[in-house]
Amino acid sequence: MIRASSTPPACPPPHGLLAGRSVVVTAAAGSGIGGATARRVLEEGAEGVVIGDTHARRLDESARALAAEFGPERVHAERCDVTDEDEVRALLDACTTHHGRVDVLVNNAGLGGTAEVVEMTDEQWSRVLDVTLNGTFRCTRAALRTMRDQPDGGVIVNNASVVGWRAQRGQAHYAAAKAGVMALTRCAALEAAELGVRINAVSPSLAMHENLAKVTTPELLADLTSQEAFGRYAEPWEVANVIVFLAGDYSSYMTGETVAVSSRHP
Repeated sequence: MIRASSTPPACPPPHGLLAGRSVVVTAAAGSGIGGATARRVLEEGAEGVVIGDTHARRLDESARALAAEFGPERVHAERCDVTDEDEVRALLDACTTHHGRVDVLVNNAGLGGTAEVVEMTDEQWSRVLDVTLNGTFRCTRAALRTMRDQPDGGVIVNNASVVGWRAQRGQAHYAAAKAGVMALTRCAALEAAELGVRINAVSPSLAMHENLAKVTTPELLADLTSQEAFGRYAEPWEVANVIVFLAGDYSSYMTGETVAVSSRHP
């Protein structure tokens, strides 16, 4: 029997799973899944990472912290709003400029919010869909246009959510967007296979970080935590580890899959 514990394990040591790869991570400023992923790919031996985000100050702080630890030649930052096609293209171009190619794209950018359908405005609906689903589409399209010309193709990993499978009040826009990310992952994976590109997704439930804590009530966090099998929320690096797995060679025959980082798969 698995004994639930509120104490997370220690992060396992790196094994060079992404040695020599060049990686792009969207929404990578701060302490969430994107920031944890940028750190983990560097720990796993990536040649370099290009991080994007709309928050210029946090992006700069994150880049400087990573550069101080892993070397400035391995870390580059590019402000990127995934709703802007020109900025998406510039993000991918920054990776080819600094590292000659894009081996891995991690689509982490997403926008949440809480509003019940009867009160939800068109602007609330459209904004969440544009960042979370359309942004993933824009970045995927840009990456495929780059990766199709590379001898070894590449890998794309999308960040979905268990809310794309499960109903939650006040989350119709976010759930629709994340369900769309899952469908995009499946369909794009079939098309990308002939280009030598694999596309998969992770589906976390609750990964705690300081920015999430600021915009979520303690009552909701407690309720969501109580639904988790281990009786605790995930650490961002625990989701990042699954992203690293999907980005690396151990998942070489996986494409079109959405992997739940939670017990809350339907």
